[in-house]
Amino acid sequence: MKKLTLSMLVIIVLVAVGAWYSTRIPSTPLADVNSSELNASELIAKGEYVARASDCVACHTLPDSPAFSGGLEMATPIGSIYSTNITPDKTHGIGHYTLADFERVVRQGVAPDGHRLYPAMPFPSYAKLSDDDVKALYAYFMHGVQPSDKPNKQSEIPWPLNMRWPLAFWSGLFTDSGSYQSNTEQDEQWNRGAYLVQGAGHCGSCHTPRGLAMQEKALDESSPQFLAGALLDGWYAPSLRNDVNTGIGRWSEEDVYQFLKNGRNQHAVVYGSMTDAYNNSTQFMSDEDLYAMAHYLKSLPGDPLRDGEPWQHKPTTVTASMAAQDAAAKTYLARCSSCHGTDGMGRGQYIPPLAGATSMLAKEDASAINVTLNGSGRIVSHGVPDAYRMPPFRQQLSDKEIAEVLSFIRTTWGNHGGAVKVQDVTELREKTDPASSQVIILQMR
Repeated sequence: MKKLTLSMLVIIVLVAVGAWYSTRIPSTPLADVNSSELNASELIAKGEYVARASDCVACHTLPDSPAFSGGLEMATPIGSIYSTNITPDKTHGIGHYTLADFERVVRQGVAPDGHRLYPAMPFPSYAKLSDDDVKALYAYFMHGVQPSDKPNKQSEIPWPLNMRWPLAFWSGLFTDSGSYQSNTEQDEQWNRGAYLVQGAGHCGSCHTPRGLAMQEKALDESSPQFLAGALLDGWYAPSLRNDVNTGIGRWSEEDVYQFLKNGRNQHAVVYGSMTDAYNNSTQFMSDEDLYAMAHYLKSLPGDPLRDGEPWQHKPTTVTASMAAQDAAAKTYLARCSSCHGTDGMGRGQYIPPLAGATSMLAKEDASAINVTLNGSGRIVSHGVPDAYRMPPFRQQLSDKEIAEVLSFIRTTWGNHGGAVKVQDVTELREKTDPASSQVIILQMR
């Protein structure tokens, strides 16, 4: 009886401690800052830059909706959730937030009433933002953004999966606390790049593989899993490490800078969610910051075991005689060669090569299928829409034809990504929406 009583007591204590831990309002280093003083024009301007670097637009703005008014649907394995209104509206937005409230949401994933945010909000990355950047970000959202009374949409996650208290334990396990700490063994440029990539840029949210609990397997360069490439939302976000085939191993620092600044370089053009990141974020960042990001990314080693033998170009020209004997070559000649060339080498930086393209070397074929089905979003560089973009072929080509032509591309010119299955095309056709390629361009100020 005594053992039973003791066991019950232990259980009660554990439940009580767990309840306290999962519902507590965490402390914040910004609790004593007077929020009403954060309205200086210089601070607001800095906050706008931090918002650009953090790409807040990507999740919190829909086409034809007020800036930052939320409503973007984000599919998860357990149901859909919707981004929230983060304008300074006091009813539907964050106008009633103090700086301490704001800090807890952004860096800790805890709302003012204590409920936990789903990690679709990249607070594991934003946790690394400096106090000064959080203050500036708060000043911008309170004083530089127009309020919107657009109501928030409720998540579509069923009970009991919609209970949020377990997220407290998730955060405790998978989120590092504290702002970014400089690596004293590295120079100032490297550290600035690391801060932007790991923190504001939250590059790992897409490019780092996730574990069974949907956590990023790594949050910094201490692990070879960090930025090693990941499948997400029908796209394969490639490695940002120096993997020679599926990463940026063949890119120079200048190539990385050009990609971030102009949305393209000699190797690739932005597509998928990276189009939104370019249109509303990286092109607005300073050259100094973009070069810092490039410098940091080029310091991350690749993994030969993961990447295999380096790609070797095998020149091939797709001819009419080849097309007469091969249905896939015929489709390529008719649908692809006018832009990407009969040699697969593209058209300089404007139309990317297919020979040696990451999407044609990676074993994951989601990006190749998705961009063929749905095309790519419009790149808007310095206010000018791009005249060249990948058109959608979901109406022109069958699943079998798409699988065949992609299999042809992924096994020609030395590409070794492998064949594409018709079933994979069919599944992605059903899951993706061509409307998802709508372009969101936000003129913030």
